[in-house]
Amino acid sequence: MVLVVGVDEAGRGPVIGPLIIIGVLIHEEDSARLKSLGAKDSKLLVHKKRVALAKQILKVIENHKMITIEPEEIDKAVQGHDGLNLNWLEARKTAEIINFLKPDKAIVDCPSPNLKAYSNYLKKLLNNQSIELITEHKAEKYEAVAAASILAKVAREEAVEKIEKKLGQKIGTGYMSNPQCQNFVKENF
Repeated sequence: MVLVVGVDEAGRGPVIGPLIIIGVLIHEEDSARLKSLGAKDSKLLVHKKRVALAKQILKVIENHKMITIEPEEIDKAVQGHDGLNLNWLEARKTAEIINFLKPDKAIVDCPSPNLKAYSNYLKKLLNNQSIELITEHKAEKYEAVAAASILAKVAREEAVEKIEKKLGQKIGTGYMSNPQCQNFVKENF
């Protein structure tokens, strides 16, 4: 029985809110169950559907691990603190997830345009050097990654809702492409 981890993130590049990275651990044969639920790239699903799917996904998977990266840590990485950039920060957190879940195989939605450099950097951080590691762009075609994508997006949306409650006003998605977020930033920056 092969244990597979799919890793994806939500919140890369917002102006408000955290970056959430989630790894989902499944038995490889449970990929079909995730597919039958409708697990796919979270960006292709409306909020209500993502929330409903997230609950179903949690019943199918063996385990999962979520890491929340707050804006201060992202800013430090982007500014080159500790030799980091955003891709290397994400690789370190992804390795932490993989090392915690201990799969036989890991499939990672790669944030870097340079797949080889990212894969090499990530591999050096893994405890299990014999793990089968797949890093691809648009890796949500793998059900475990699609499941991670959905859980990460739902967790990020919940984090943004908490910020809205704390501020007592709507801020939108936290991305500058969102008109409500644009207005919030203009009015409050």
